[in-house]
Amino acid sequence: MTNERTEAYGRVVQTLAELGPSKLQPREQARIRDAADTLIFATSLDEARESLRDMGSLAEHLLNSGRWLEERVDQLIADILACGPSTVPLVAAA
Repeated sequence: MTNERTEAYGRVVQTLAELGPSKLQPREQARIRDAADTLIFATSLDEARESLRDMGSLAEHLLNSGRWLEERVDQLIADILACGPSTVPLVAAA
């Protein structure tokens, strides 16, 4: 685990604390926390694949419902990706 991954995890936790119930349903909060937890401890893309797919689905839902702006969703996803191994952002972006 690196300092960068730990800092990214902190940003995800901060986002959940700041937006929490006002912008996310409890189940959505749990999905985000689960993804961050999975990624912070992942050593490979295979370990994180399902969490990344779930976050893609959640991001799409938040955008399509109009509950979140694209910039906010992009920042959350970037922070979640940064929790993972260094290969996750490169492969996920492909």
